Amino acid sequence: MPHSLILNLTPKSPIYPQFLTGRHLHALFLTLVSSVDKDLGTHLHNSTADKAFTLSPLQITKNSPIPKAVKRGSILQSQHQKMIPTGTPCWWRISLLDDELFGKLTQLWLNLNPQQPWHLGSADLYITSIQGTPQSTQPWANACTYTQLYQQASDSERIISINFATPTAWRQGKYDTTLPTRESVFKSLLSRWNKYSKIEFEEINLDSIFPSFINIHTEIVPDSRSKFIGVVGEVSYRIMGDVEAIKIKQINALADFALYSGIGRKTTMGMGMGRRVRS
Repeated sequence: MPHSLILNLTPKSPIYPQFLTGRHLHALFLTLVSSVDKDLGTHLHNSTADKAFTLSPLQITKNSPIPKAVKRGSILQSQHQKMIPTGTPCWWRISLLDDELFGKLTQLWLNLNPQQPWHLGSADLYITSIQGTPQSTQPWANACTYTQLYQQASDSERIISINFATPTAWRQGKYDTTLPTRESVFKSLLSRWNKYSKIEFEEINLDSIFPSFINIHTEIVPDSRSKFIGVVGEVSYRIMGDVEAIKIKQINALADFALYSGIGRKTTMGMGMGRRVRS
């Protein structure tokens, strides 16, 4: 069962930009895991396989409600040029793709101490609450079983709009590509769906999917060791031609799954955050 959890955070001390990278947030997540299961934290740290979680960059909480237009095609802040001052409300998204990982972390969520500081670089911060269900001002929180995702997926809806909220790229040979082709997007989703859902799709009808709306640009996210270039914005795909209802259903299920799975590379470092949006 995939979960998309929002951790609401308050810094006890300033968070400087050099500690807001994907590597530092990845380390914070492993610290949270190790606090309840040290062996699991070590395993996740050492594993080079596709991992059953994704992370977002740290976001500053906005005071005003999110307008519908902003929610539809919102782009999240993937890097910070200035420090985040003490006491600034922030949020951080963690998605978990299998029940085993969520179950092992249950004690962390149940026994959350809002007075316990956690370290992000040189900064201390408090986890004040966790959201796991949809909110009017927080479209990134949700939970749904894989069976429900599949059952609720439409077998007739032919327009698939994806919001790439943080820089997204795919590996192509030795290099990255930022072009969100139907192959790169839906093969990425299919691979993770088949690995974690236990409802395997043998193949999807890629030849029937065509881009119908594109509003994207690239962003560069520097790290201490390299630079990551990815695409952000929105792309709509249309299912064309005579396609079986079950194939349409599978494509829709994958699009709905994007909220949890992430898309493309470095999803455990804050990249590739995407979700389906509807008008």
